[in-house]
Amino acid sequence: MGGEQVREAVEHGLAVLGAVADRDWEGTRAGRLDWNCRETAEHIASDLIAYAAQLAGRPTARYVPFEIDMAECENNADVLEVIRTTGALLTATVHTTPRSVRAFHPYPFRAADREGFAAMGVAEVLLHTHDIVEGLGLPASAAVPPAGLGLCESVLARLFPHVRPGDDPWATLLWATGRGDLPGRAPVTEWKWSNPLHIDAERLVLQGIHPAAAADLAEGGTGGFDWVVGGPVDGTRIGAGLVFQAYEAGVHRPEWGMFVLVRKEDGLAVGALGYHGAPDEEGRVEIGYDLVEGARGRGYMTEAVGALTGWARGRSRERGDVRSLFAVVEKLNTPSQSVLSRAGFEKVSDDWGDGEHGEHGGQFAYELRLRA
Repeated sequence: MGGEQVREAVEHGLAVLGAVADRDWEGTRAGRLDWNCRETAEHIASDLIAYAAQLAGRPTARYVPFEIDMAECENNADVLEVIRTTGALLTATVHTTPRSVRAFHPYPFRAADREGFAAMGVAEVLLHTHDIVEGLGLPASAAVPPAGLGLCESVLARLFPHVRPGDDPWATLLWATGRGDLPGRAPVTEWKWSNPLHIDAERLVLQGIHPAAAADLAEGGTGGFDWVVGGPVDGTRIGAGLVFQAYEAGVHRPEWGMFVLVRKEDGLAVGALGYHGAPDEEGRVEIGYDLVEGARGRGYMTEAVGALTGWARGRSRERGDVRSLFAVVEKLNTPSQSVLSRAGFEKVSDDWGDGEHGEHGGQFAYELRLRA
């Protein structure tokens, strides 16, 4: 998801709305919104320039404090010209923003990267074009984006990772944003974007991966990351496949997913770390991890597990849904055992499993209790 997708979405929106620019936008409510069609079109432009500003200015605590003034737009065609221009600005900004950059966005972890802002820009264009078309009484098919572009699939995978994708991505996106119904699914009355969680450590950033990146990793790709030589390893690919399977089943919870470990000094990925799913009924969640061979022996995983543990402690205090972290380690894997011990885990079993992992008869099990 990048600048090219923003451009495609804007071109689609302009083509649809340009055909009805002679209609009464100010006197017509935009679909299910409280705005009229003119206000909705202006909102598209405002969002596009705001997202470009966040990536360019890179504020960490708030939106860049400005508003776009379209009082001089004399007609609907003028508003579309502003949408074209602000779309081009976001496209260019996404193209030129480094992958590591994050800027403030409130949902859900108070930051988004260039992919997130691109995806939100695409979604704003597609959804509000639909709202205007619906308000003007045009056939619903008039606003459907070209399937070949894959825009809806990309938006869903990046901004709605908790939503089961379904067979019709456009219908699923409309349902997920409270704009339509899907058989077998309850109506949506409230929703928010869900940008991936990033956890900052001393030398690393733990970057949560969305289902699109997980699918790419599982299929032999890079997941959009630049890796040190030898990466990603098989364990990372297997874990990514499990993330995507959970997404397809509608049970993926992004904050309890998988993180790629990106080194701050050069932006290279050195391994992966993650949860095996959301906490169970007892509040226990299992973790797993691996490093590219050339990155081992430098304390990266100790640092990463410590950062993940710190986030889990905060989550435990805030929501109480996680009480302990759990991990199993092969008996001969002393480096991994040392990682867990340094992170505060205690050995709770000397013979976990049934011996299927080799002649050594199972694994060691470790647990870190976060609260009683």
